[in-house]
Amino acid sequence: MRSSPQRRSLTTPMPEHLAGHAQGGFTLIELIVAIAIFALVAIATNQVLQSVSSSSELSDSELGQLQTLQRAMLVMERDFSQIVDRVPRLQGQENALMIDGGEFEFESDADGIGFVRSGWHNPQMILPRSSLQNVVYRLQENQLQRLHTNYVDSVIGTEPRIRVLLENVEDLQIQVLRQVSVSEEFEWSDAVESTALPQAIQITITSSQYGEFSRIFQVSL
Repeated sequence: MRSSPQRRSLTTPMPEHLAGHAQGGFTLIELIVAIAIFALVAIATNQVLQSVSSSSELSDSELGQLQTLQRAMLVMERDFSQIVDRVPRLQGQENALMIDGGEFEFESDADGIGFVRSGWHNPQMILPRSSLQNVVYRLQENQLQRLHTNYVDSVIGTEPRIRVLLENVEDLQIQVLRQVSVSEEFEWSDAVESTALPQAIQITITSSQYGEFSRIFQVSL
């Protein structure tokens, strides 16, 4: 009886110097090196993310401050461009000044100014007030404040409504231009009080955020 031939294995035996490496996996040194590389990548990625986040927060903060400044300038431009020749009564007392103000006026820590403006929106006169508004600008507690009352001729004890336009304001200076000289030079005056409308009003603000800047508002005559 014939003995069956031995089947030849189709698998090629692995060399002995590679067999131990395949069965043992990564060595400890290789693992340490891989962990170190991943740690360095993670640290670098975290630093980049923190830098991007800080830059984004700074940009958002600066954008917010710029928008606040722009809103304040728009409010002031609207007020000063609509000044009217109306003499208000203050706290029930007669008044001869159309433009009132000066240093420490209206309890300001610097200059202050008060006047009457038109254009206060009151559709079909539904609200119990006129379309005129008594407005005051002053500096108090490092805030540029805008004050107004519902009625132009306020009575004794009337408390104005206060709106803060800018924070961190260090100084407020106000000058008026009553006339232009023959040589067409502007003659600005620190004497704000006036019984007639000036041609223009200059506001200079000193802020810890924005530095010193000035705006000139033409008064409608």
